[in-house]
Amino acid sequence: MTTLSERISQSAFDGSRLRVVLLLDLYDGAQNQFLEVYEHLQKQVSSVPGHISDELCQSIENPSQWLITSEWESAPRFLAWVNSEEHVASVQPLHGCVRDTRSLRFSVLRETGKSPSPDSAALTGALASSAFPGAADRARGRLQAAPRRGDGVVRHALTFTVKPGSEPVVAELLAGYASPQAQVDESTRLRRTSLFMHGNRVVRAVEVEGDLLAALRHVARQPGVRALEEAINPYLEQDRDLSDPGSARMFFTRAALPAVHHVAAGGRAPADVRRHALFYPAKDGCGMALARLLAGQDEAAVDDPTSPIVGSTVFQRDDIVVRLLDLRGPLDARPALALGVEGGHKAAVLARLLDSAKDGVPTTDQEISRFLARSEMRLITDRRTPAQA
Repeated sequence: MTTLSERISQSAFDGSRLRVVLLLDLYDGAQNQFLEVYEHLQKQVSSVPGHISDELCQSIENPSQWLITSEWESAPRFLAWVNSEEHVASVQPLHGCVRDTRSLRFSVLRETGKSPSPDSAALTGALASSAFPGAADRARGRLQAAPRRGDGVVRHALTFTVKPGSEPVVAELLAGYASPQAQVDESTRLRRTSLFMHGNRVVRAVEVEGDLLAALRHVARQPGVRALEEAINPYLEQDRDLSDPGSARMFFTRAALPAVHHVAAGGRAPADVRRHALFYPAKDGCGMALARLLAGQDEAAVDDPTSPIVGSTVFQRDDIVVRLLDLRGPLDARPALALGVEGGHKAAVLARLLDSAKDGVPTTDQEISRFLARSEMRLITDRRTPAQA
């Protein structure tokens, strides 16, 4: 059995508070405009469920550099907001005054510092509770139970749809492009890119050692990638103009498919491991719950020495859920496990979360096998850097 110290993991589902750090570099002379935009944005964010507080800071060394920190009750609450169309629209005014941004997200593991006196703490709690019922509990929140072991890899995905009927042409284009240079800088390296299709939906999953944003910018500048993006433009359902920074930013913001959970056995993966991807159409508003269900299944599977699953990454945005599996042997050897519903009443829970109008709901063994076959995404290309091959 894999021990907790050996297991590689990341998760948005540990229930702990989230600290978000946003680093900003302003255009010269844009300070007043930025402050006006921030005041408006802060009022919007303060009413979002799960938001606790914000801080706005300015560098004492370079006044053009700013820092916004925010605290949230949990990662799912924040992700529901940051991935929404409302958020996309609300941050648009920032682009006119901010040259560059970098967003970092952290689970709160430990708090230190001087404790208030018992009388002071009691008074503060009473005032908070009387003004906002439950505020004291939310402010305390929950800390991350224990540190997780990482592997120095950031996982992210992009997804978009192409015009029906264009899938064969798009698949050929995606399979034939020239791989970008793997080394981005001295601290960042492209590790793996996996491309899948399900119907007319494309999912591009990337693994990066180092800075994800630097890697994405590096890839976007590569001539082969630029040529590929231009070639698939006519087939996209959502129009974009990559020569226009605003259009490009909007497209890639909406295409972002964040990794909300990853777990893998420690050590080098066996040679017979293959990568698969499954697409789950969730009911309206059920994407996060569906992702959480699959994450729980994979936590147990990786710890089971009899399980063929050696690694799993769950990507989720709104009602789009994609599960990337690294496993030994054929995908259908244990259909319920591969689908993420082995044991208990998980198939029934999955059925309540799925959009049955699209694919039906799997409950029997036969239906689970059929649903697994329908959910499997077509692998277009899976490229690893030479050091990882």
